[in-house]
Amino acid sequence: MASLAASVIKESEQGQQGADYALFWQQVTKKFPESFGESTTNSWLSHLKFYEFVSGRLVLIAPSRFMRDWVDTNCGRQILKLLQQKNSQVLALDIIVDPSASSNSSVKSDREADQYSKETLINLGADQGVDQDSFGSRLDPRYTFENFVIGKPNELAHAAARRVAEADQVTFNPLFLYGGVGLGKTHLMHAIAWHIRKCHPHRKVVYLSAEKFMYLFIRALRFKDTVAFKEQFRAVDVLMIDDFQFIAGKDSTQEEFFHTFNALVDKNHQVIISADKSPSDLTGLEERMRSRLGWGLVADIHPTTYELRLGILQSKVEQMKTTFPAKVLEFLAHKISSNVRELEGALNRIIAHSMLVGREITIETVQEVLTDLLRANDRRISVEDIQKRVAEHFNVRLSDMHSPRRLRTVARPRQVAMYLAKTLTPLSLPEIGRKFGGRDHTTVMHAVKKVEELKQNDLSLSEDIDLLRKMLQS
Repeated sequence: MASLAASVIKESEQGQQGADYALFWQQVTKKFPESFGESTTNSWLSHLKFYEFVSGRLVLIAPSRFMRDWVDTNCGRQILKLLQQKNSQVLALDIIVDPSASSNSSVKSDREADQYSKETLINLGADQGVDQDSFGSRLDPRYTFENFVIGKPNELAHAAARRVAEADQVTFNPLFLYGGVGLGKTHLMHAIAWHIRKCHPHRKVVYLSAEKFMYLFIRALRFKDTVAFKEQFRAVDVLMIDDFQFIAGKDSTQEEFFHTFNALVDKNHQVIISADKSPSDLTGLEERMRSRLGWGLVADIHPTTYELRLGILQSKVEQMKTTFPAKVLEFLAHKISSNVRELEGALNRIIAHSMLVGREITIETVQEVLTDLLRANDRRISVEDIQKRVAEHFNVRLSDMHSPRRLRTVARPRQVAMYLAKTLTPLSLPEIGRKFGGRDHTTVMHAVKKVEELKQNDLSLSEDIDLLRKMLQS
């Protein structure tokens, strides 16, 4: 009787938790029009339904695979941020497909629950070519070398990824890819994994995010299963960790990864890592970890050029086997310059709108459908805007932003401009350095650190920077 009572209490608690998180999801969705715009919310996000919350993962249902993939690619990370801002217990977001799900369904049957658990909590989407290891993440079949468009901003990273994927022996260890959001790091990681599996099927390849690595480590600690955790990761031939910056500053997870990294490198097994910054620029990393990550090849992916963006759009249209006016593609390549993910999302929105509404695709309809996105891109701040505003504020010449002069009256405004460029634009440190007369990325890094230190003690400078930031963002 006691065990039965405990079971009933547990089931009651789980049911209450599900109801609580279903209500929590509804509260978060009220923020969607403000965060994503009315068009995206009505066309895509309103169709997502709460499914369950388990082990820190909030699971949603989408009515189709196409919608699941679109939301995951274009809005997934931002939705997760909104969830985590309101509830720190949400560690991850999963979206599963259920075409038969009713609009008001938020409770699963026992049969559905059993099927879901068999798919493995951390490895959904087996129909899309997942990593068959229970601790890996699914690979996107769209992300192959054949579908990767090469241009000057990414040619080094692509060549390095190709070399690692095709080599019979380990060449660069680790391979460290870094760059801003949506520039192709994850695409290259998946492409490496697909190529190795095709050409070297005997090699054990595991791809996962740094967030999932941390989640698995915490779970191993919770269930006192760290030995199995260590054995799992040390047995792989190729370990790929995406978004490494997530574990910077998380000491215990970083310590465990450090030992895993050393064990794999000692056995001459390949390690591939991606992050938004280079190892030297990642804050919260131990010096020994920073040093290890710089052992192999560090390859930067720069922001896209117009030619590369146009090539990506043309490639996507070919893959979709659809027709698209050339003028519209050129318009998109000019207007949406932030990142590839946003560019592809815009293309998907236009195609979906055309299919659902039946309107011809023209520049006018594109401007109507993408009003929120185009407005956001028009507001983006450039380094040139920052340099001009800072020069005016501190009464120095615009040319001083690029000159080698080191007088304090010139150097300090230049450092402030570098700091603002780092905090207000998605550009990498090397890219910012090139905008300031071809300076090295270490110069930019020094300027950022110097300004951060001065802001703590110099109230006048801190107020100047706040004012400049408001003027630039207005």
